[in-house]
Amino acid sequence: MAYGGGEVQDMEVDKRRESDESADDDIKEKQAVQDGEVQNGEEAADDSETPVSLETINLDPEAEDVDLNHMRIGKIQGFEVLRKVKTLCLRQNLIKVIEDLEQLVTLNELDLYDNQIRIIQNLENLSQLQILDLSFNLLKRIEGLESLTQVHRLYLVNNKISRVENLNSLTKLRLLELGSNRIREIENLDTLRDLDSLFLGKNKITKLQNMETLSNLTVLSVQSNRLTKIEGLQSLVNLRELYLSDNGIQVLEGLENNKKLTTLDVASNRIKRIENIRHLTELQEFWMNDNLVDNWADLEELSGAQGLQTVYLERNPLQKDNQYRRKIMLALPCVRQIDATFVRF
Repeated sequence: MAYGGGEVQDMEVDKRRESDESADDDIKEKQAVQDGEVQNGEEAADDSETPVSLETINLDPEAEDVDLNHMRIGKIQGFEVLRKVKTLCLRQNLIKVIEDLEQLVTLNELDLYDNQIRIIQNLENLSQLQILDLSFNLLKRIEGLESLTQVHRLYLVNNKISRVENLNSLTKLRLLELGSNRIREIENLDTLRDLDSLFLGKNKITKLQNMETLSNLTVLSVQSNRLTKIEGLQSLVNLRELYLSDNGIQVLEGLENNKKLTTLDVASNRIKRIENIRHLTELQEFWMNDNLVDNWADLEELSGAQGLQTVYLERNPLQKDNQYRRKIMLALPCVRQIDATFVRF
């Protein structure tokens, strides 16, 4: 690729995308529930946020999209008038129990993000549901979803879920978001053959495993867990984005079959060498900041990726070199961004 003879100009920018994982976005901590505040399985009402009655809210029977976001609703009731509703948003309310939705058989999307729900229940009649968001609640188990066979996007971010289970009937699921829970093992995903995106960031997972049937997966995020090795990805031949930052990985390996990768994030690990990725010729984003790389010759591993646009290597021993940026540009002339700085020729 030819370049003009002008001077190199650096422009500060922070273009690096995160993994699109809502679990890794700005997470709003829910108010802690003390043992003494829980009675009969429900959280005691907060005096500063007294629930309002739905009787004070006018519902349009003809409405297809109903948005009741942040209205201090404490109980689901009176929705049977919504005979045509397709989208129901009840975000940021004070709802404790999923109930009285049985007649909303036309519903395609149900959003209960940021409430006080402890159990997934009473959804059996919502057979047309395609999108369900129960993020930022108090759930401990994945359950009560068996009849929701049309769901293709399921969000369960920031709950207290300890196990991946009871998803077998959700065979049309394409996106599963389980970030910020208490999951220790990747399991029970065998029937989710159409799954395209799987987000498991901020859990307690120690091993990449049990993903043999997920050959259609294109995005996998297991950031901020307890991984020490890259393994178990042999069947993920269509994987395009892999996010493994903030773990305890020591060796860059196990990616032999993942030749379609365009984004590889292994930042904030314990990796000493850039190796075993010469075959990843479709790479566009390579994030390896905050590791232990000290050998300039390792950049040769990236030379085959002619479409490589962004490289993050800051806070490696390499950065101590006064010619740090210049050496990266010489080794990888196609790169347009080094760390958070654009390179213009």
